[in-house]
Amino acid sequence: MARKSESTAPRGAAAEKPKKEPGRLKQMLEVFKYTQSVDKATAPLMIGAIVLSIVVFVLLSWLVFDSPWYGVFLGLAVGVLLAMIILARRAERAAFERIKDQPGAALAAMQSIRRGWNVSEEPVQIDPRSQKMLFRASGRPGIVIVAEDASNLSLKLIEKERRAIGRVLPHDEVPIHQIVVGDGEGQVPLHKLPSHMTRLKRTLTKDEAAQVTRRLAALQRSIRQAVPKGVDPMRARPNRKAMRGR
Repeated sequence: MARKSESTAPRGAAAEKPKKEPGRLKQMLEVFKYTQSVDKATAPLMIGAIVLSIVVFVLLSWLVFDSPWYGVFLGLAVGVLLAMIILARRAERAAFERIKDQPGAALAAMQSIRRGWNVSEEPVQIDPRSQKMLFRASGRPGIVIVAEDASNLSLKLIEKERRAIGRVLPHDEVPIHQIVVGDGEGQVPLHKLPSHMTRLKRTLTKDEAAQVTRRLAALQRSIRQAVPKGVDPMRARPNRKAMRGR
């Protein structure tokens, strides 16, 4: 009589189930809790947006349809949408505040821009002793050089980078924008850096911007060996865990 085949899997061993991702509603709740803990004005602004939308649409509905009920539903829908927009912006700002004082925070903000800019993946200038770093991006508005503070050393790095750029650009018609991240006069706060770069006037065509990007590629050089131990600017970027406060 033939023996029954035995299972090769150890008895009692069960296949590990993939970890279930939290649902969309749970993620939004976590984002709201973290954002509210950092920015106490988040909840009042969201509630105010909902209430104001309902009031406005109720008045309009009363005037047009002689009934407030249409306005209640429309106002609630619009109010919730506005509240979600407020939450998204406040959450992004809270995420930037979380990495504000970390080396490479400016790079994280630059990389959050979805389109229009070619951002260098690594710092273009760095001082190993002080850990001061300089970042660069190119696009139709020209070239942007971003420093993380207004120290004399950072300004010297900016001048050094401008000279390096001048050696590869064919002419001086490409605008070079210098941006210093900070809260002082003439500086750009970290959470406003993406919008500030997006609003810069476009002076180059797509072909000219592409040519500038190719020429700047000649300046690319690996500086990983010059980065002090323990400093990794590529890790300083807003992500979902940061926004959830983990």
